[in-house]
Amino acid sequence: MNLKAYSDKKGKETLDIISEADDFNRWMFETIFPFTKGKILEAGSGLGNISKFFLQEDCEIMLTDFRSEYCLTLIEKFKSFPNLLGVNNIDLIHPDFDNIYLKYLNSFDTVFALNVIEHIEDDNLAIQNCKKLLKEKGNLIILVPSYDSLYNKFDEELGHFRRYTRQSLSELFIKNNLKILHSQYFNFFGILGWFLSGKVLGKDTIPSSQMKLYNKMVPIWKIMDKLSMHRVGLSTIVIGQK
Repeated sequence: MNLKAYSDKKGKETLDIISEADDFNRWMFETIFPFTKGKILEAGSGLGNISKFFLQEDCEIMLTDFRSEYCLTLIEKFKSFPNLLGVNNIDLIHPDFDNIYLKYLNSFDTVFALNVIEHIEDDNLAIQNCKKLLKEKGNLIILVPSYDSLYNKFDEELGHFRRYTRQSLSELFIKNNLKILHSQYFNFFGILGWFLSGKVLGKDTIPSSQMKLYNKMVPIWKIMDKLSMHRVGLSTIVIGQK
């Protein structure tokens, strides 16, 4: 399926660039993996840049996306994995969510959404519906971009409504009666690249050459995250329990 077949061309272009950064994607996977358990649902799987690591670890996982074209790509890409629970079109803010997705309610031990919630204007409703998909004591993992001060052309082109802090994202969890298990920032050095490319140079997409270089230096970025004790980062992660 070519770029023209996708309804969000800028998003597809960005996902393609990030898909080549395997070390970076694995780092993100390794960061959230310890908080996952049992039967998993990924909300907003996109092209499966993170999904593939869960499938390679033999996790039972259902992949979902708002856009049907991504779902078709996911089916084609991962149909050979016996641990794939299916690929489904799920809209986290569907007005009839409870009825349309009745068979998925209270069904999963883990639900995660990486770089998804910032695309949704009513982020509270999205969190509320993610919770409905969880079994009791199930874990919800959300990763979103950090700091409104970093909002730039990248965000505009990708359709981001906002950026977050640990506090603002945690407040959404608390508002929905989710017990906070863990919160942190992720990718400290990424702040510089995002600022320079988006704010200073005014680019509207992540340069492929920049992403490839960044990917090669992931071992260094991991060390920097540890040294910063995850107190600052380009992304915000919060894990809560139903």
